[in-house]
Amino acid sequence: MRYDAVIIGSGPNGLSAGIMLARAGLSVIIYEAGDTVGGGMRSAKLTDPDFVHDVCSAIHPLAASSPFFKSLPLEEFGLQWINPPVALAHPLEEEPPVLLSLSMDRTLSSLGGDAKIYHKIMQPLIRKWSRTLPDILGPLKYPEHPVCLLGFALYGLQSAAGFTFRNFRGKRAKALFAGLAAHSMLPLETRFTAAVGLLLSLTGHTAGWPFPRGGSQKLADALTAYFKSLGGHIVTARPVTSLEELPPSDAVLFDTSPRGMLEIAGNHFPSSYRSRLRNFRYGPGVFKIDWALKNPIPFESADCREAGTLHIGGTMEEISEAEEVVWRGELPEKPFIILAQQSRFDDTRAPAGKHTAWAYCHVSSGSDFDMTGRIETQIERFAPGFSKLVIRRHVMTSVDMERYNANYVGGDINGGVQDWRQLYTRPVARLNPYTTPDPQIFICSSSTPPGGGVHGMCGYHAARVVKRKVFGMKN
Repeated sequence: MRYDAVIIGSGPNGLSAGIMLARAGLSVIIYEAGDTVGGGMRSAKLTDPDFVHDVCSAIHPLAASSPFFKSLPLEEFGLQWINPPVALAHPLEEEPPVLLSLSMDRTLSSLGGDAKIYHKIMQPLIRKWSRTLPDILGPLKYPEHPVCLLGFALYGLQSAAGFTFRNFRGKRAKALFAGLAAHSMLPLETRFTAAVGLLLSLTGHTAGWPFPRGGSQKLADALTAYFKSLGGHIVTARPVTSLEELPPSDAVLFDTSPRGMLEIAGNHFPSSYRSRLRNFRYGPGVFKIDWALKNPIPFESADCREAGTLHIGGTMEEISEAEEVVWRGELPEKPFIILAQQSRFDDTRAPAGKHTAWAYCHVSSGSDFDMTGRIETQIERFAPGFSKLVIRRHVMTSVDMERYNANYVGGDINGGVQDWRQLYTRPVARLNPYTTPDPQIFICSSSTPPGGGVHGMCGYHAARVVKRKVFGMKN
């Protein structure tokens, strides 16, 4: 059978591209190497048959804020968002935690002497956020709302370290912003890391940091069900090793890493383009743990017990040191940890009375070192007795992450380094980053703008290009 478009990979961007093309009346088939759809949105019973864990992504501020996802009727296909009372808690020793909340007042009350300047910076950005975000989550182009974007860029073009020291005096606001910016997987002294901190702050204040009831797989399942309702087809457990294995089509879209696209379609590209794909830079990896627990994590602070997500790493100086160590290719003694405790708010995750927890830290690319002890020691700083509650652990090194999903090269879950050199020139510098030298082959993964995160916007923008260039459709 012939299709208008074939997509390789069913992550958030492959599914988004498929939905965009199917909504345009085109025939689309998606091939997925894994047994289930979802890419980074999968859930599984990793520790015990009665416990549901998110394999990669768990908390979804960008999915809840995504202009594309918000345009889809995903609730009609079973998606239920859960927004905990506190989006994020950042515990500190010998004082209350710093909070990020939908409630600006609750956030400000946790910031001490920097509350006034935080409000002064954030409130104008919040008012313009619905117009600013679409320009941020896309390729480099003239913005639809340049004045709104300029307000964000004045802060975001800085390094996180520079931004905090210019604006904040106390350690509380500095710690909060450092943890947010560390999601970039870059040293905090790197330009543009302030943009990541601002992005996550603003999503927290406008949409919260929710997660799907029942696991991240429910988001993947809702996207899949909607795609199928449009006439789309999906084939799972079907790795693709060459384009010759695919049915005839007018366009092929890769929701893969540049390395994956090169392995499958390299003989369709000139040597210069193949060389540039090989030079694509991948970032640090992650080490991840899932726990089945006898009881919820015993955080000393009641505020921490109200948060769906926690940043565990202490002060800005501690977080900065941990991320710098990783960037040097080493392993931090005191890693910065991103932790989720979904079962406090979602009773589908564990048996009655039992709980789950999910956490990861950044490590050097391709590391197979077991960080379990270092991670649990960090958690014990703020939740004494945590380790005694563990029923079972499931760990994944960076090597395991790549083995699980070939797109996570070296354990990099961000689809490649997202610094100023590669943010808008991913996977290579082209006028249109989603195209390749072959007019029928496109790339739609997180290795294209706007980069990593579960938002589907890479697939959305790539599909718009395919509609226009291959099928002559107006967007």
